[in-house]
Formats: sequence, C-alpha cells, structure tokens
Amino acid sequence: MRYARIAALALAALVSVALPASAADVSGTWKASFDTQIGVQNYTYTFAVKDGALTGKIQSEMGGTTDVTEGKVDGDKISFVEIFKFMEMEIRITYSGKVTSADEIKFTRQVADFATEELVAKRVKQ
Repeated sequence: MRYARIAALALAALVSVALPASAADVSGTWKASFDTQIGVQNYTYTFAVKDGALTGKIQSEMGGTTDVTEGKVDGDKISFVEIFKFMEMEIRITYSGKVTSADEIKFTRQVADFATEELVAKRVKQ
C-alpha cells in the first residue's frame, strides 16, 4: 500500500511537470484607464487567442483604432505591440502583462524609449 501511494505521488508530479501550461483565456473586450505623461488615457482592447497567438484591436481616444501585432499568450503571460501613429510618426508601444484573474490583466507598457506605464485592464462583461 505504501509503495502504491509513493508511485501515485511520483506519477502526479511527473504529469504536472510534463504538461505545458495552457494559455489563459483573454478573448473578449477589456478596458483600461491610466495616467500618462500627457494625461489620463482610456483604452479598449478586443482580443482573440488561437493556439497561443494573440490578435485583436486597440482603440484609444487619442489614436483611433490600431491592430494588435506580435501578440502571444503563454500560460498567464501576455504580450503584444501597438503601433501608435502621431503626426506622421509611428511610435512602438510594447505591452507585457500577467493575467491575475479571469477579469483582470496587469500590464507594463513601454512607449518607445521615453515612458514606462503601469495599467490594469478589466474584462467587459457581456
């Protein structure tokens, strides 16, 4: 009996190590309001995930709508790029984040080389 319990525990440990973490389900609409160097920004993110690839749209009050590019979801980690157009210039905004619950993602947003911002996106209930 003792050996059967040890074998079961060893098998459970092996299975938990061998199986990859499944991607968090972030598909849907998310909203965030956060303070920046140019004032409070209100964003809406619409995400779709397929096989760990993240796609979607980003809508801001300042820049209209842009596409999610270079998007990935790996377990509870999420990352993507927004290309913001400002006066004929393209500004690369890189997001990296962690899904903290089914309804919340905490992001760090790197705006080119001149600003780093923290924000929390909340799922929009439909």
